[in-house]
Amino acid sequence: MVKNERPFVVPALQEWTGGEGVFVPGVVRRELAPTGLGDEGYRLEITPDAATVTAETERGLIHGAATLDQLLARGPVPCGVAEDWPNYPVRGYLLDVGRRYVTPELIHRLLRLMGRFKLNELQLHLNDNEIKPPDGDWNRALHGFRLRSAAFPGLASPESYSRADWDGFEDLAAAHGITLVPEIDAPAHARSFIAYDPSLGHDGGDSDHLDLANPAATELVKAVITEFVPWFRGPAVHFGADEYYQSKELWQRFFNDMAAHIRSLGKQPRAWGGFTRLSPTGDTTGFDPDVVVNSWNNGFYGPEGARGDTYPLINSNDALLYLVPEADYYHGHGLDNEWLYDHWEPHVFADGERLDPGDPRLLGAMPALWNDLVRASYPQERMYELIEDSLPVLAQKMWSGSKAGLPYAEFSSRARP
Repeated sequence: MVKNERPFVVPALQEWTGGEGVFVPGVVRRELAPTGLGDEGYRLEITPDAATVTAETERGLIHGAATLDQLLARGPVPCGVAEDWPNYPVRGYLLDVGRRYVTPELIHRLLRLMGRFKLNELQLHLNDNEIKPPDGDWNRALHGFRLRSAAFPGLASPESYSRADWDGFEDLAAAHGITLVPEIDAPAHARSFIAYDPSLGHDGGDSDHLDLANPAATELVKAVITEFVPWFRGPAVHFGADEYYQSKELWQRFFNDMAAHIRSLGKQPRAWGGFTRLSPTGDTTGFDPDVVVNSWNNGFYGPEGARGDTYPLINSNDALLYLVPEADYYHGHGLDNEWLYDHWEPHVFADGERLDPGDPRLLGAMPALWNDLVRASYPQERMYELIEDSLPVLAQKMWSGSKAGLPYAEFSSRARP
């Protein structure tokens, strides 16, 4: 056979050794065996007669199959051996369903899309409220809490997810090599908790901040998390903890209490970085150190402030990675995909700030779609379109950081079916 000269570059693989001939859809084998390529790596061996995916874990097999599907979508696949592995253990996406409900069907579509591009975490932001209430009256603010249980009647919104819905998310996520990260956000963004029990709100309940001087506020959040943790199959629970301005001391106590409580339930706590906002020096002394932190804004807790700390970090930088549909800020009409492709990697943050490549604290990245404009008119399909538009670039850079050996225009063309 004549060697096929077509470059084997979309999706880009860490290592590729060419062979003779091509493979067309036919026999596909999956084998669990040692590869030395880590929990998510895989070996893909292509011959004219068969394609064999070998990995050490089921997740590795899923990723290898996803690569093969992408390649076959372009036609016959050149023979050879590929060895592929991710550079980062967290390659995620966050969807804000607290401010705006999306149907289970859309979450299913998103999970399938993420699996195709080998992303491995979907964080669902399960409660939130509009940023500014009508005429300053928080009693009129739109808010949502999206998990429903008989243990807390009246807490969940009319549009919310049942245990059966959540089990369906977990089942489909696992089938695509994805872990769900549930986020129950407090003590700010907490209008749903205050509507449930107004006595727990700051300023007599006219707020979206819990009154942390009242121990019952923290106890309610703990009780809610305890109720829903049995639903969650993944190792992590995110407790929010950003943008609370009333008291650093009370906020620190809440942060530590929630981290300890989540660990007591057998989960790893995660939170949003906010240390600098309430402590101009970014001092994290006295805060629970065993928390994974999303660095979402350099002014709250960016890479420069984190250099002296030991917190494991996830890059969720707002200036580069946030979408707010239809807004005039945070990429209301789509991320800057070409800039991201040419300049971004998970260790790169906004305004020239960055961590060193390979910094052991950096777990990866978590771009996000936020539905800040709760009263705006746009369908849930618009959310999906915005995510779909940027996912190939984000996935490529989160997996290997490379440009796949192609200029952006050619990459973009090849990365789509």
